[in-house]
Amino acid sequence: MQSGWRVGSILGIPLFVDSSWFIILLLVTFSYGFEPGWQLAWGNWAWLMGFALALLLFGSVVLHELGHSLAAKVQGIGVHSITLFLFGGIASIDNESKTPGDAFKVAIAGPLVSFGLFLLLTGLSQVPGVPMPISIITGSVAQINLVLTLFNLIPGLPLDGGQVLKALVWKLTDSRIQGIRWAARSGQLLGWLAVTLGLTLALFYQVFSGFWIAAIGWFALRNAAAYKQVTNLQEAMLALTAADAMSRDYRVVDAGMTIRQFADTYLLDENRAPAYFAASEGRYRGLVSIEEIRTIERSEWEVRLLHDIVQPLLNIPFLRENSPLTEAIAQLEDLALPRITVLTPADAVTGTLDRGDIVRALADRLGLRISSSIIQRIKDEGQYPPGLQLPSIARTVADEA
Repeated sequence: MQSGWRVGSILGIPLFVDSSWFIILLLVTFSYGFEPGWQLAWGNWAWLMGFALALLLFGSVVLHELGHSLAAKVQGIGVHSITLFLFGGIASIDNESKTPGDAFKVAIAGPLVSFGLFLLLTGLSQVPGVPMPISIITGSVAQINLVLTLFNLIPGLPLDGGQVLKALVWKLTDSRIQGIRWAARSGQLLGWLAVTLGLTLALFYQVFSGFWIAAIGWFALRNAAAYKQVTNLQEAMLALTAADAMSRDYRVVDAGMTIRQFADTYLLDENRAPAYFAASEGRYRGLVSIEEIRTIERSEWEVRLLHDIVQPLLNIPFLRENSPLTEAIAQLEDLALPRITVLTPADAVTGTLDRGDIVRALADRLGLRISSSIIQRIKDEGQYPPGLQLPSIARTVADEA
């Protein structure tokens, strides 16, 4: 669910403002409204000028993110929204670019827009005859856009410069994951430097703006760590197959049973299995569909056999044991399935796989501990935990593979 308040849309892209952004609005308004030179020259009008400058900063960040968004849309990538928050803005897009060159274009588009605004507003501030307050405001916003340009080009995630670095490493190594890993490490290093510098300035030299530098460093650390976690998750997906994640949480029943015998023996059992497969003469005959049984008249249950109603294994969605885990994730989502069957090369059932199995396999691979109750809840609900965007991550990994 999208957080923040929707304040409109631009070129069809919804625009949201997070509550944390109002801190910036107040800081900019008060810092410029209290500015001694402005107070001396314009008195209480300085507050209005500070507020106008804050709104122009709002517009600058929106245009910066719009640059990223339009570069993505040109590549056929969907853009869900643009959100402004305490440390800037973010464009929510469907997936990543398919090539390092395209990724570079999306990354550099924002800084290019900010630099263009710096040139444009600098020119406007120097036009003869422009009222002094307007000239000062546009000149100040121009300088802020120059700072935004240079700051965003710092080569570490989550900044645009980190995205540029990712694209360059991706190009050199032919690996998107390596690109993300290097850019995330750079972001973490720069984040620690910012935190250290900021706290040193604030605590030892009483330069209290150092707290702001430290806060930005902390933000960079958190986001770089998030990128690193996603990279680890992508690598785990690439390493796992359906056989690694599947469970044997199913039962094999006699295909010669009547539907009534099956229902009385298995469907009334408190420990009912998630899936049933019918077999006879040492061969699997197919999947027993509970939904199919419910459509059959009860009067026919006494005479109709499971053999007559099963769905042949090759006619239902299935995976092979060596199918990539990303394919399992994609099929579960694309076909809206609660689980999928895993077959051997000889077309025999070897297991089933659902979203809980996938989360458990990934957690084991990453050395994470997830309780069995959480896994069971995922299985029962047929949904991944909120915030765990495995389908979109799997699509990115599939493109990488």
